[in-house]
Amino acid sequence: MKKTFPVIIALITLSLLGIIYIQVSWIRTLALFREEQLKEKISSIIQQVGDELVAQRSVTFNNPGQMPGMKFPGEGYDIYKQFSVTNRFTIFEIKEKLQKAFLKQNLKDTKFEFAVASDNVFGHYELKSPRFIEMAMDTVHNLQAMYPLVPSSGSILESLTPEEVLVIVVPQVKSYVLQSLGWMIGGAILFTVIIITAFFLTIRTLLRQKKLGDMKNDFINNMTHELKTPLATISLAVDALKNEKVLSNPDKLNYFTGMIKDENKRMNKHVESILQAAQMDRQEVQLNKKDVHVHEIIKNVLNNLQLQIEDKHGKVDVQLNAAADLMEADEVHLTNLINNLVDNALKYSKDDSFQLKISTKNIGKGIRIQVEDHGIGMNKETLTRVFEKFYRAHTGNVHNVKGFGLGLSYVKTMVEAHEGKVKADSVVGKGSTFTIDFPLKK
Repeated sequence: MKKTFPVIIALITLSLLGIIYIQVSWIRTLALFREEQLKEKISSIIQQVGDELVAQRSVTFNNPGQMPGMKFPGEGYDIYKQFSVTNRFTIFEIKEKLQKAFLKQNLKDTKFEFAVASDNVFGHYELKSPRFIEMAMDTVHNLQAMYPLVPSSGSILESLTPEEVLVIVVPQVKSYVLQSLGWMIGGAILFTVIIITAFFLTIRTLLRQKKLGDMKNDFINNMTHELKTPLATISLAVDALKNEKVLSNPDKLNYFTGMIKDENKRMNKHVESILQAAQMDRQEVQLNKKDVHVHEIIKNVLNNLQLQIEDKHGKVDVQLNAAADLMEADEVHLTNLINNLVDNALKYSKDDSFQLKISTKNIGKGIRIQVEDHGIGMNKETLTRVFEKFYRAHTGNVHNVKGFGLGLSYVKTMVEAHEGKVKADSVVGKGSTFTIDFPLKK
């Protein structure tokens, strides 16, 4: 798992980057395709309107009296201007024709500017829309199309009309194309977010599985070590009992049978811890609540652990300052959780001495219990995970701290089952403090 995990992460990351790259490339290709489509439609529109303007201009040639602004010889007659588009149509009429053509091409909301250039001088505009000059200057972002307004070859007006060009400018083409692809881009972004979310959840699941795998391996190693020691002791005691000298000596017989009994109790205690953890996982723990005094529980725990404390040359400072200590609790579980905290302090105490302080005080309608030791302490990583099941603080390669990593997990579960709160504070090398708040009996 340790070797394959980085490879799996790398493969997932490359897959995610590949999907994002494909999506970006697809959107870019689609945008270019839409831009080409727009150019073709604009070209079709300008050709359609240009041909229409030329055709309608030619119709009035046989009936010049119907042509608006028509002048006759003697009145500054200019035959070229008489048959020009700018003289025949108004800016409003040309705009109306362009709007109809845009609508026909399904470009109803497309903005555009237009002009008619004449006198064979590009930039000399007889007719132009209000913002045409401003839009025509930006050839980078705006699309520009031109169409010559000349009659067909062989037409009677072929040599009578001036050279005119219809010019159309569509502003911000790329922005328009992206807007037209809005729902596709939105869908791609949504799909990317889903992929990234799935990637995140996958990585988190893998990390969690890796952590659970490491915890499982640690638990199996610890359990094997903890059970192997009493089994080895029992095996040696059984072999000793086969010795005739031992069988004939009642004192030695009692010693070895007592050893077997103690190691059997020790194994039963380990098995009970594991079964208890399984019950807590299935939420099958039933609390037998009754009135108990917290101070009495603490005193009983210290009495039971007196031999271990003396063996460590320890010193316990007991400050039971709470005026009220009556609460509804399961006496067995309350005793166990206090016992676990004191036992945990014993396990992680320094080699030279053991110092423990247990204090109580009332806070509001509850009681606060503090168990403070001066042991090896915990770093920040251990402190954040200290209540996790099967987690044990690293003490190097030496297996000098017994247990399965279930004690503090059990403490947290039981405290919460009694509607209380627990927190841990610690400084490496200076010790740890566990604070428990319980509600008192109403």
